[in-house]
Amino acid sequence: MQNIQFIIHRKMENKSATKKTLSPSQMETLSALCNTFLPAINEPLPQTTDASLTNFFQTSAASTGTHHQVAWLINERMKHPKLNSLLLLLWFLSTRIGTLLLCGKGSLSTQFPFLLRFPEISQNKRERIVQSWATSSLQSIRNFFTAMKALVLLVFFTAVDDKGENPSWKAIGYCGPDPSISEKQKKHKHHDHEDDDIAVADIEELLFGPLYNGIIDLNQPEEFVFNRLTKLGCSVTKPKPPGPSFVIECDAVVVGSGCGGGVISGVLATAGYKVLVLEKGNYYARTNLSLLEGPSMDKMFLGGGLLMTKDLDMVLLAGSTVGGGSTVNWSASIKTPPYVLQEWRELHGLELFGSEVYQKAMDIVCGKMGVQRECEDESFQNMVLRKGCLELGYPVENIPQNAPADHYCGWCTFGCKDGRKKGTAETWFVDLVKSGNGAILPECEALEVIHERNKAKGVMFTFQRDGVKQTAVIKSKVTVVACGALTTPSLLINSGLKNRNIGRNLRLHPVVFAWGYFPDAPGENKKSYEGAIMSAMSSVVLNVNGTGYGAVIQTPALHPGLFSALMPWNSGREFKMRMSRYARTAHVFALARDMGSGEAFSPTSVTYDLDKTDEENLQRGIEKLLRILAAAGAEEMGCNHGTGRTLKVKEASREEFERFVKEESSQSLSKHTNLKASAHQMGSCRMGVDPKTSVVNPKGETWEVEGLFVGDGSVLPTALGINPMVTIMSVSYCISHSVLDFLKTHD
Repeated sequence: MQNIQFIIHRKMENKSATKKTLSPSQMETLSALCNTFLPAINEPLPQTTDASLTNFFQTSAASTGTHHQVAWLINERMKHPKLNSLLLLLWFLSTRIGTLLLCGKGSLSTQFPFLLRFPEISQNKRERIVQSWATSSLQSIRNFFTAMKALVLLVFFTAVDDKGENPSWKAIGYCGPDPSISEKQKKHKHHDHEDDDIAVADIEELLFGPLYNGIIDLNQPEEFVFNRLTKLGCSVTKPKPPGPSFVIECDAVVVGSGCGGGVISGVLATAGYKVLVLEKGNYYARTNLSLLEGPSMDKMFLGGGLLMTKDLDMVLLAGSTVGGGSTVNWSASIKTPPYVLQEWRELHGLELFGSEVYQKAMDIVCGKMGVQRECEDESFQNMVLRKGCLELGYPVENIPQNAPADHYCGWCTFGCKDGRKKGTAETWFVDLVKSGNGAILPECEALEVIHERNKAKGVMFTFQRDGVKQTAVIKSKVTVVACGALTTPSLLINSGLKNRNIGRNLRLHPVVFAWGYFPDAPGENKKSYEGAIMSAMSSVVLNVNGTGYGAVIQTPALHPGLFSALMPWNSGREFKMRMSRYARTAHVFALARDMGSGEAFSPTSVTYDLDKTDEENLQRGIEKLLRILAAAGAEEMGCNHGTGRTLKVKEASREEFERFVKEESSQSLSKHTNLKASAHQMGSCRMGVDPKTSVVNPKGETWEVEGLFVGDGSVLPTALGINPMVTIMSVSYCISHSVLDFLKTHD
């Protein structure tokens, strides 16, 4: 431990980033941009007596304070290499010459001073200018359009007042947080305590979740924290300044609480070892889950849900809360496909994936989560997907879910309010807590793994107490890094590891969307955001020509904010009309098993390029998406790219339909027009048999540092092509037994 004081001093020397602020002229420009995307439209709406819809059309974004909230996000939340460029373009638009450069002749006036600043241009002209940015030949202009559109629309449709309501929701047919859960909560809060059949402990679990007694909040008084750690069986000491605030000793420290970290910590604690789990995000007990889109994304997703690749071509969604991705994912629980296992075994030399050990691991994982294939009441979007596939003769199957058949909940991407979705916080961490051998430390960010003479000694991390950042150390016999494929590489690099493969070979499962508007059947009374998020899947382009690569077709969870950010924008009026159809607009997506790769040396600087084969597979996927939507009875449909072209399906001739499908599938992958998404990140610290091509060995241990294991999606050798939760958990289960073997030999 002689190096700890030096490390602490070195870390504290790092200066904090200069705080960003927007000038008054930039704020004026931002306000004008907000009103360009969402203007007040006062002319009468045809054939409507809906007061909420009329009010929605008459409300501008700036009138609700959207520009102030966007400025706050820019100042406080956004961390992206392109941020300075965004701020520069905002400044340009606040000047006459800058506006001329960015807006061309639309900024000219016949009156002095003849050049207008962007806020001075008329609404109609501003809309035409902004729409042209979406397909500009200049990437910086396209980036600006993409970023500002996403921020403005996301904020407007997720912002809530003191009552937790948004003025647009009623008009677009959105009810806000799950109303059925609100009723259940009221019953719980007014529970009749004379019912002797329910113990106090059961009521606590019902209200706060099963981890109630396993969370140690370091923001609490130091004496209380030390007492809890000591009772757990860990020793705690306080070194003299300028050392860390305190040093904890345990058997194993696990950094990250997602699919990998949850499994490994649960297995180790059940085996009798003292385990501490560091989680950068916070813990949200069931009663603390708001199910509000904006606050949930800000608190439960990495980067507040605002992460994008460096070129702003792809949105990156990753969980950052206790339970990680398993807390915010969409329940799909699919075992590793046989052709993937064969590739990993034969091409990558990893015998594990051809063994009974791995098959047993998948069975154990699925059993722990209660995975099953039935769905009693299918959601609107899944009904659309299933009907379209059946009409066309495409294969369609039920998706296994880690939730019961009657789990009709579309809000689980913000955490499961009743605990029926069995992520790590409802399974493996329950084992950890009940064992009495482990605890989770939320809001603790690992700075680096401490190692001496190529042997892991523990982790240095930061936390806050009373608003003051402090640093502490966990000494351990073994260290497991499970921060996810976007964050694990940076922790290893900051820890001094030199393996050139760290951060490389990143796979993202790129996703492209298509949408269809269904004013009538299927599911006439159902809304797009209700019900099980994923219950149907088509493999029509999953395994193209037997290569093991292709795309799977599924349905997403899109509440108003993400829905609006992904939908194309052509004008303020047209977009508000599209949003008024939100509740009956179904989205389906194609998810590619990508051969292309990227780099993730830090979560805020991710680079990625699609391989030509990936583009072709996604184009095949888009073609199928459009055909499925039409076959299911869509009245209107389109893709989510900048041109915003749509087709009124029932009015189109066969030739017009085929031309539309061909053109959209061929153009939708262009960087000039399409925003893609990724909710699965893999491979950035991949497993292998050679340190020249991998980061960890077949046991999950890093090639460079003994006793340092990696256990998350970053170790996967390639992309999977399907939802990775079961695979990550199964690989991590196998790695956990390698960690157990290590501990047994080092006791």
